[in-house]
Amino acid sequence: MNIGIIGLGDMGRLYAKAFAKAGYTVCGCDLPANRQQLEAELNPLGIKILDSGKEVSATNDLIIYSVEADKLEQVVSQYAAYTKPRAIVAGQTSVKTPEIAAFEKYLPENAHIITFHGMHGPGFEPKGQTLILINHRGTEEAVQRMVDLFTAIGSEIVEMTDFHAHDKIVADTQAVTHVGFESMGTAWKEAGFFPWENASYIGGIDNVKILTTLRIFSYKAHVYAGLAIMNPYARQQVKRYAVSESELFKLMIQEEEAIFRERLYRARDFVFHESRKPIMLNDKVMREFSLENNHKLQKPNSHLSILSMVDAWYHLGVNPYDNLICQTPPFRLRLGIAEYLFKNEELLEESIQAALYDKTIRGDDLEFHSAVREWSAIIGYGDMEGYKKHFNDVQAFFDGRLEEGKKQSAELIRRLMME
Repeated sequence: MNIGIIGLGDMGRLYAKAFAKAGYTVCGCDLPANRQQLEAELNPLGIKILDSGKEVSATNDLIIYSVEADKLEQVVSQYAAYTKPRAIVAGQTSVKTPEIAAFEKYLPENAHIITFHGMHGPGFEPKGQTLILINHRGTEEAVQRMVDLFTAIGSEIVEMTDFHAHDKIVADTQAVTHVGFESMGTAWKEAGFFPWENASYIGGIDNVKILTTLRIFSYKAHVYAGLAIMNPYARQQVKRYAVSESELFKLMIQEEEAIFRERLYRARDFVFHESRKPIMLNDKVMREFSLENNHKLQKPNSHLSILSMVDAWYHLGVNPYDNLICQTPPFRLRLGIAEYLFKNEELLEESIQAALYDKTIRGDDLEFHSAVREWSAIIGYGDMEGYKKHFNDVQAFFDGRLEEGKKQSAELIRRLMME
């Protein structure tokens, strides 16, 4: 099976190399301005750079569109007519609703539509990572060829038949997860401090929050913008997260302990029911990954971002453990620290007391509250450019620590997954 990739950005190149290493014939194309650099990087691996998507579409048995979600329809409309008869066509975007719509609109009827979603970023090799394979319009033989391909590169394949189900789960595992960490980063930027220099953000859970936030901001804004704005199920879930955060924050200000506590316990009993198989993050490992060594300065933290997520899961009727089939490392870490907090009676009590009565962190919680509102509004308005600008502003604030954060978070993920 010859493979052609239209779009050789970070993920396109990553999979092109993996396919070539597994012995497949691979070619691809990108913008003309990138050709020389791509040839220098990929030609030595046997990956040929072609002139355009027209040539890629006409000559390959599998055609993969690996372009930004908001540009996908435009690119598909240019090259779909040249698709080789009975070729398999796939997309690599994280949002399948607009992708499938573009494929149905422009591809010839004899093309097989079997798309996929690698549940990882370009910092991870495909081997050992979860990959969602969705047969939208393909024969059993065509599906088997795709299974054989991804088996050859070591992907952990999860097959789904409904792209809507995929997008609903991804709205939780990616869009809302990212907004939570992006809001933390925005809050720290607006407060004007780095969290590892603040006593309220020293400890195992906070190490995970900080490193995951740095990890997210080390990547490109368009990836997260497309996930949040083009996924039709993301707005509803992000809005629910914002409502949960706002309602909990009001109870904190009013010091309504009985209502606050009852609400959190109700959410805890739903999400962390004894029937769920726990993740069980290792406290010792989490504590090792600190950007600040003076743990004696540690102060209690309200963990409002985590309380809000669990409350939102309850109100959405979402069992996040079911969504682990589409898990990403940030989602698994987020569910893991939520589980760690809510199943530790002493730590949860400390968090409740800090949320209600510790005025020294109220200002930080206010910044977080404002940040959640901002991100929710941007996504609600479908403001792609506003999302990218907001993201890039925060990214610039953390610029000096992003590479270190990405490396440490990758090691943290590796260590926690081994436990």
